Amino acid sequence: MITRRLLIGAAGAALFALTAPAMAQDKPYVALISKGFQHQFWQAVKAGADKAGADLGVTVTFEGPDTEAQVDRQIDMLSAAIAKKPAAIGFAALDSQAAIPLLEQAKSAGIPIIAFDSGVDSDIPVATAATDSVAAAALAADKMAELIGSEGKIAVVAHDQTSRTGIDRRDGFVNRIKEAYPKIEIVSVQYGGGDQLQSTEITKSILQGNPDLKGIFGTNEGSAIGVVNGAKELGSKVTIIGFDSGALQKQAIKDGLMAGAITQNPVGIGYKTVEAAVKASKGEAVDKKIDTGFYWYDKTNIDKPEIAAVLYD
Repeated sequence: MITRRLLIGAAGAALFALTAPAMAQDKPYVALISKGFQHQFWQAVKAGADKAGADLGVTVTFEGPDTEAQVDRQIDMLSAAIAKKPAAIGFAALDSQAAIPLLEQAKSAGIPIIAFDSGVDSDIPVATAATDSVAAAALAADKMAELIGSEGKIAVVAHDQTSRTGIDRRDGFVNRIKEAYPKIEIVSVQYGGGDQLQSTEITKSILQGNPDLKGIFGTNEGSAIGVVNGAKELGSKVTIIGFDSGALQKQAIKDGLMAGAITQNPVGIGYKTVEAAVKASKGEAVDKKIDTGFYWYDKTNIDKPEIAAVLYD
């Protein structure tokens, strides 16, 4: 009797294993591979993606490496996602070139790719849902110039030099300063991997080597908080401009430690990525570039409804 029950149980399990995937396939599956999870920005992107999934009737998975320095780990995640044959994949590249062979593999398998937050150096993605990082960083440069009187020494603490956002935010800021503000000198551009602790130490080194420094731009959440912490540890009153949002940046602005920052619309990025992925999976046309917008916020407007709506904790 016991043996027979075991056989029936095994048969039932086998039958379920055969039928469960077929049932799951009735609901399209979209896989999103982000740059990481350590920043609140990615949690807000996930919230937008989840909402789109619920609204559009698709299953959405969202994952990323532990840190934004783990390019190899992200590549492994992309490879695993392709093997599961989803209806579409959303991909925020840590390295704008490293993933191209896998993206070509996805294209050959008929899996449309939607780039989000960061694009890749390829025309394989059918769409890119992202902030115009060059324009956003140029606005940060204008604000920096305004705050320091359009002259003096400044520096940049960037999150990386391999992702599209890292490159575009650095270049958007640096090029705007060079083009429009000849009396401002950028004395250092360094990379902290978006890590608060690493960016703190970099900031302290920059400040110690340039005691007359007037401003620092941090190109993402972790970079900006690292700059704030480094300046605070040295008692520096340097003007700080950040990028992204998060509870710590918002508090730093309210406390007067950071002059202001550029915020994206992360919930909108997540939503529009899934929306475009669903359309592409159905063979529908999608815009090649999906501009999700950006905004300057500081102590004067941080609580206004239109700004509060695109900030996150």
